Amino acid sequence: MSDTPICSAKGCRVDAVWVLAWNNPKIHTPERRKTWLACEEHRERLSQFLGVRGFLKDVVLLKEWEEAPSATDG
Repeated sequence: MSDTPICSAKGCRVDAVWVLAWNNPKIHTPERRKTWLACEEHRERLSQFLGVRGFLKDVVLLKEWEEAPSATDG
C-alpha cells in the first residue's frame, strides 16, 4: 500500500498532485481551510465545483503545500 495521497474525486485512485484549499463561510471561520486533493485530470472539475459555491480559496501543488510551515487539514 502506498503512502502517496490520492485524488479526492469519486472513484479516482490516482496520486494527488494538487491541494484545493476551501472553506464554507456559513459553517467555518474565515481562516479555516479544509482540503481536497486532486490529480491532474480532476483538478479543474473539483476547482469548479468548489468555485461556483464560493468555497475555493487556493489551489497549490501538493509538494508546496507539504513544505509550507502552516500546512494543516481541518
